[in-house]
Amino acid sequence: MFDESKFDVQLKLWALRIPREHCKVATRLLNGYLLDKARVKPITEDPTCEKNRFMILSERVQNTDLTDIPVEKLDELKKLCEIEVVPYSMTLGYSYWSAGHIAHLNIHDELLPYKNVIAKVIYDKNYPRIKTIVNKVGTITNEFRVPKFEILAGENDMVTEVKQYGATFKLDYGLVYWNSRLEHEHMRLVSQFKPGETICDMFAGIGPFAIPAAQKGCVVYANDLNPDSFQYLRLNAKLNKVDDRIFPYSMDARKFISQLMAAPNHENDLESEASALKACENHDLQGTEETKSAVDVKEAPDTVPSDHEGTQDPCRKADTSVTAVKRPSHCFHEENENTHGGAISFTSRRKGSVNKRMRASELPNTKPWEHVDHVVMNLPASALQFLDAFRGVIKKKDWMGQLPWIHCYCFIRANQTEETIISEAESALGACIQDPVFHRVRDVAPNKAMFCLSFRLPEACFKDDC
Repeated sequence: MFDESKFDVQLKLWALRIPREHCKVATRLLNGYLLDKARVKPITEDPTCEKNRFMILSERVQNTDLTDIPVEKLDELKKLCEIEVVPYSMTLGYSYWSAGHIAHLNIHDELLPYKNVIAKVIYDKNYPRIKTIVNKVGTITNEFRVPKFEILAGENDMVTEVKQYGATFKLDYGLVYWNSRLEHEHMRLVSQFKPGETICDMFAGIGPFAIPAAQKGCVVYANDLNPDSFQYLRLNAKLNKVDDRIFPYSMDARKFISQLMAAPNHENDLESEASALKACENHDLQGTEETKSAVDVKEAPDTVPSDHEGTQDPCRKADTSVTAVKRPSHCFHEENENTHGGAISFTSRRKGSVNKRMRASELPNTKPWEHVDHVVMNLPASALQFLDAFRGVIKKKDWMGQLPWIHCYCFIRANQTEETIISEAESALGACIQDPVFHRVRDVAPNKAMFCLSFRLPEACFKDDC
């Protein structure tokens, strides 16, 4: 008989008991020291008192005296409220390790002779909740960082649906990258965004950062080189009713940044700008149309129609051209006296479907070469190398307010330090980074961890006005 308890993982942790009204501030103070597990919330109710909450600490915090947490953070926390350290245990059961209807296995070499037996047992005991069993094969070598899988049991159906914190994501496991273990990290970063802010996502995938950011009331420019990810990003934006706030593109990330954040040479010459837009549309549209069929065939007909073109305003046809996206950045205000003139309203293309939670949020009236609040770079294997895209791309005379926060994901191996990463980032930027913040996301191997490096883009990256 199949024993699901064999898959249980017992966690012996520590938690802080604090008044519930202080949780928000405490979460900020304990950034990087709270439990970080996909689909597990680090804040939970205290069963003994409804006025308190348990803040579950990371596995890295081993001592009851909390010496694993910096003293300055603890001092601030103690000034905020009285805290109590209590033991906290939890079990990650068998159901925790599945996502959608696909069970993803990473079978060790010594067990490969039994892979079909393992898959059949899992399938037989979990159907119909689990309909497809796959095993990762080889290493990731393609430019889109998509793993290769072999189907061991069940249906040959890699299209699935995953829910995270109120958002629904449809994806093809064999065509795009997805990692459910990053769910908490997605929410951690998005929690730093404010309604009405402008977000630039350079490696957006199918939208794990972009969708929740848009749901929060942000305007998101999202790019991914993988044409299948681009199509699923569009699909998921519509599925979650935030396609009026997400503008998806599919091109090289450096080109995306250079065109999105660089002011046009003839901004005051409308005729010249229109010509440039038309030329870029004609150039990029052809490539986009050629890639649409790959995902359209895979999409389940009972959710969103495969004919995406029919759901978009004609002015969205040049989605792979970032030059064209400069219009949406100020098109949102067409209904408010059309202050920029000649703009096509993107919010008017879906009658009655604008998310009501967003209507009260103030939409930005700046162009992306005038202001962006956050830039997300979630490609840890090589994102640091793409920081050179910000060298001299922003004109100081056009920019309004502070430069954006950069959130660059990276791997740190046993032979590397945070100083090593800072040095590599500064070398790519050609500028010194002030007050960098590192957040440990998760361990991906015994000697390799994923981190998020956050910093304000240095003013030395401004383009000379001459």
